[in-house]
Amino acid sequence: MTDRTTADLRELHRRALELAGGAIAQVTSVDLDRPTPCAEWTLGELLLHMVSENRGFAAAAAGRPAVWDSGDLGDDPFGAFQDSAAAVVTAFSAPDVHDRQVEIREFGVFPGRAAIGMHMIDCLVHGWDVAASIDVSYRPDPELVAAGMAVAARVPDTPKSRGPGAAFDTRVPVPGDAPDFQRLLGLLGRSPSWAASC
Repeated sequence: MTDRTTADLRELHRRALELAGGAIAQVTSVDLDRPTPCAEWTLGELLLHMVSENRGFAAAAAGRPAVWDSGDLGDDPFGAFQDSAAAVVTAFSAPDVHDRQVEIREFGVFPGRAAIGMHMIDCLVHGWDVAASIDVSYRPDPELVAAGMAVAARVPDTPKSRGPGAAFDTRVPVPGDAPDFQRLLGLLGRSPSWAASC
């Protein structure tokens, strides 16, 4: 059985970006003020965060100084996301990326392999945030969900990693017999039943 915490996650990471991009492609300009499961962000602010994270991870993985809030949506949020996604995929494609030391925001320095996993679950769950905000279907495949679960289970349940301003929100209880993706959402602080009307 593959250990998903040490496996090469680059192809799954690319698929997470592609899935999130599919949701973002359906966003229109009138949607940008909609609420999201990230209570502090409108949809436009969430998209700006996603583009910024893509660019930050790309720079950090390439060994360049990362500016974590440098995203710009311009008048084409989907195009901005696609450009930033291509940048982070390129950075993670380096042959020695798994052995690099990557500084992620204020959270510390991590092996490249761990940084890829962190960004993968960030994309996977924020893609759901976008889809939930505009009420469109979002169906990650079982392999992607399994990899996300393995990475998310290792996120410390501490104030530094969770809560306001942290990488993920406080865990949300989800029934033990819930589908795996709903359990993943709960692990990372989302209520699977969230809807824009609530």
